[in-house]
Amino acid sequence: MLKGIPQILSPELLKALCEMGHGDYLVIADGNFPAQSVGKDTRVIRCDGHGVPELLQAILKVIPTDTYVEHPVNLMAPEPQDPKHFPIWDTIYDIVERAEGRSREKIGYIERFAFYEESKKAFAVIATGEQAVYANVMLQKGVITPDMLTETGHGE
Repeated sequence: MLKGIPQILSPELLKALCEMGHGDYLVIADGNFPAQSVGKDTRVIRCDGHGVPELLQAILKVIPTDTYVEHPVNLMAPEPQDPKHFPIWDTIYDIVERAEGRSREKIGYIERFAFYEESKKAFAVIATGEQAVYANVMLQKGVITPDMLTETGHGE
């Protein structure tokens, strides 16, 4: 165990987060997402039994999102016949806003099949047990600056 690290972040997931560089993508996938087939050429990290919101919240405690792009956080856009909004999105918006101080306008939407294609290029795909539909989140990692390290007491 480590002090100050959310316990939900497994050693395998922490290793991936550490190894990611600025601009790398991370997908936090719901339980319906085809993580194994989409992620066959990248790493798939299993987090069965956990939901997207708690993993997103924990991940955003240890990495920032990219400030150099318009949408550092993207959700999978629904199909035309599906509802245009899902309750879990409000939770995701709130988590991103609290962690990053960014408004909903910084969250983009990627068409479902384009989301799958982009996910193939992700540094890692986290397969969760999330039951909510359209709860797939793609994060683009930002830059860790020296002041971020000293804020937490790790850079001194």
